[in-house]
Amino acid sequence: MGRTIFVNIFGLLAVVEAVLITAVPLPAAEDVVAVRQADMKAMAAAAKTISGMFKDPTSYKAAEFRSAADTIRERSGIVLSGHFASETASPQSKAGPQSKAGPNILKERDRFDRIANDLRDYAVALDAAAQKNPEPMTASMRMKPGEAMGGGPFGTHVRNEQELLAMPAEHAFHLMLQTCTTCHAKFRTE
Repeated sequence: MGRTIFVNIFGLLAVVEAVLITAVPLPAAEDVVAVRQADMKAMAAAAKTISGMFKDPTSYKAAEFRSAADTIRERSGIVLSGHFASETASPQSKAGPQSKAGPNILKERDRFDRIANDLRDYAVALDAAAQKNPEPMTASMRMKPGEAMGGGPFGTHVRNEQELLAMPAEHAFHLMLQTCTTCHAKFRTE
């Protein structure tokens, strides 16, 4: 009897899965472009929020800072990579002219994925800084005068999570912005 119930449940689940697979349409290329553009705009708005707090530390609110960092974290990494997982990444695809993604994303998949993951890692570091600093923005969140901004030949290369979490949040933020700039320069057609 137990085996019969198991077989019946397993069979029922297989039928439900088959129905769902055929009933749920795959998103059109235009939809993928619209979703990823909406995510990019949300990340840009979040970065602007964080930037404003570094420009005017008296405007710092840990919850808003953390929410902005989480917006970036939630839309980067594998989510961002997933938006560019197929031929819709190319402006010559069915995605049409509204796509500004370069065709080299698919050719340089590993590099694109690393950049997407770096973006996520910087956002995680910003979130952690907001958790550690619930009140006014502290000096430990700010870069020191003359500190290298990272990324360039005189910058800091972040080798691991501990190093990233130990640096000032403002430094992680600048590295995050450089990551965005690098990605756009390498993988955007416009």
